[in-house]
Amino acid sequence: MATYEVDSDTAIPDLIRRLADDSKRLAGDEVRLAKLELNENVHNGLGGLVRLALAAGFAIVAVVALTVVLVALLSRMLGNHYWAGALIVGFVEALLGVLFLRHGTSAMKSRSYSLQNARESLKDTVSWVRNPTGR
Repeated sequence: MATYEVDSDTAIPDLIRRLADDSKRLAGDEVRLAKLELNENVHNGLGGLVRLALAAGFAIVAVVALTVVLVALLSRMLGNHYWAGALIVGFVEALLGVLFLRHGTSAMKSRSYSLQNARESLKDTVSWVRNPTGR
């Protein structure tokens, strides 16, 4: 922000023009800050999304392999009744899926993605521009 020496000969319109220029510059800086914050949040979110997609892909392959192994082990223990082993493993996996789904949705609801800091900063700037003497 530019600093000005106030001269007693400076006219009021010149002071008002300087105040308006400073206010415009400050508002522009706040908008640029909000854009940078939004860009950073989107970048971080996309990086997390890619990691989640990769983790989900590997997890699906691992769960399928473990499912086959568990079905084979339970079936052998149940006298080669593969339907019973598949039914038991399927029920357990469905139960775990529901539990993870509930936990994941509650975790997503608790996180705020509303750019609260940028919004508050813009509100402060607007109130300062509207009433610069009422700080």
